[in-house]
Amino acid sequence: MSESGLTLLLFVPLFLIILLANLADKRRTEGASGTAYAGVAYALHLVIFGTMAMVGALIHFAGVSMRTNEGMRQSLLDMLSGGGVDQLENLQPVLDRLEVLGPALWVPAVAAPLLLLPAVRVGLSRVLQIDSRSSVHAVAASFVMLAAVNLTFTLGVGLETLADLSEAAPSDGGGLLLSLWVQQLTFALWALVGIGWLTRRTLAQALGRLGLVLPQPKEAAIGIGTGLVSVGVILALEMVAAAAGWGFDENVERLTESLIGPLLGSIPGILTLGLAAGIGEETLFRGALQPRFGLLFTSLLFAVVHSQYGITLSTLAVFIVGLILGGIRIRFNTSTCVIAHAAYNITLGLIAYLYPQVF
Repeated sequence: MSESGLTLLLFVPLFLIILLANLADKRRTEGASGTAYAGVAYALHLVIFGTMAMVGALIHFAGVSMRTNEGMRQSLLDMLSGGGVDQLENLQPVLDRLEVLGPALWVPAVAAPLLLLPAVRVGLSRVLQIDSRSSVHAVAASFVMLAAVNLTFTLGVGLETLADLSEAAPSDGGGLLLSLWVQQLTFALWALVGIGWLTRRTLAQALGRLGLVLPQPKEAAIGIGTGLVSVGVILALEMVAAAAGWGFDENVERLTESLIGPLLGSIPGILTLGLAAGIGEETLFRGALQPRFGLLFTSLLFAVVHSQYGITLSTLAVFIVGLILGGIRIRFNTSTCVIAHAAYNITLGLIAYLYPQVF
């Protein structure tokens, strides 16, 4: 199955959960009971995260067992590599970390359903702009654990190992371009459905809630200017960090080159990095989430979702950019954020394209 197809397949149950949660909230606002819709949504939620928890527990068990059973380790290596000698060297570090990878998966997966509990929701409503009675807000809060899984699993595997595996896997610009558009448009669609399109809001109302409007010339100029200023801020951060002896992680650079390097070799690829990410990520994070989760938490979540950076200087850079974009959302609208994000990514892409020695 292609990466684009896998992305769509993985998001289908998440779409269904958020759709059912919206139907539950709609029934509640109409004075009826939304318990049936909410119950199905929570049950499906438990199936997904319960499956993740069981897989994590099995991985954890396998890691513990392999410490005393070399035959089991070799059999698993052979199965995963398909008999390919070249892959064995890259897979061995992964198997060495199974005792860490297991908890990295099952701990957040077990924690996710706890965020659906009424008492926990009431607690969250005291620090976030969420309604403790809302099924949509409860599900959205629990989905944060997906980002946690993404990060903890990345840290468990290790950036060096991920970079080795990515470099060993063939990739092409065309496939990456399509995959990125599919992923980001899925984010945008998830945001639309999540805030009630198809259930509680018309398309016009949904776009208004997301802050997606036709930008005025002044807003477009502010967006472009913000993107360019953000580039300057991050380049300055890099220079200051280098002077202090805290440079960007070499493995992050290798992994980034493997993941998006083919796109940086063409103008369509660079435009995709800017436009796709601007539309998808801004619609979801600044449009849908920030009004409920607030500037700081949304910016932190935005940084965590970029798990390919691990916890490095690059993560701090993404967090700073998230704060800047969040400020634009508060002052203007999400459309201005989209323009700023696109300008930021495209500018960095053009610098890498025209002056590869800089990166």
